[in-house]
Amino acid sequence: MSLHFAREIDKIKSQILALGGQVEECVRNAVQSLFDKNPALAERVIKGDTDIDHMEVEVEESCLKLLALYQPVAVDLRFIVSVLKINNDLERIGDLGVNIARRTLFLTGEGDYMVPDQLSRMAAKARAMLRDSLDSLVKNDALLARRVLVDDQEVDALNREMFDVVRRRLEAGARNVAAEIHLHAVARFLERMADHTTNIAEDVIYLIEGAIIRHSAKKARAQLDQQSSSGRGT
Repeated sequence: MSLHFAREIDKIKSQILALGGQVEECVRNAVQSLFDKNPALAERVIKGDTDIDHMEVEVEESCLKLLALYQPVAVDLRFIVSVLKINNDLERIGDLGVNIARRTLFLTGEGDYMVPDQLSRMAAKARAMLRDSLDSLVKNDALLARRVLVDDQEVDALNREMFDVVRRRLEAGARNVAAEIHLHAVARFLERMADHTTNIAEDVIYLIEGAIIRHSAKKARAQLDQQSSSGRGT
């Protein structure tokens, strides 16, 4: 590997991690704006979407430049392919954070609203999944990435619970129907966010192991259980 190529790889690593940090901040502020009923913070999230878009384009351009100039193979090729996919998922997670911020603006404009416990737990779990998926990339940790896949089941279950909560509220004659609809939309955004985070974890596993586990979540969970059992036995 040439010194210049190695520097370009390091540059891409820095770019994708910077984008990940920006997206984490976007999600954190979007969720906080909802819980705190803070439209000013929601507006800041929406305005920050342009920065995320620009960073996403820069990462893609760097990857394509490296592919064109060096035609990398093996691990280096897997790295660039993985980064291109992770880059796209991070940008989509940022978009979903913006969607949550926009719902916050709608909700604060409708008057008071109560965030169900299920939605709070969904938000906490989705943020933890995003953090863990990025940590697995930094640490080259396939086991941590597999834990993200398992956590996605909890988000899916909470999303179903959230639907039931909203349905019961509406059937009970909720005073603010629009607020309930917006809260349900936020749950859907968080569920989609968790899906994109799962994609990132799958790409990290591909980067480390060269194995495509997409559509094989059950197998990945079984491997995690096996590795955890082995760890307890040592």
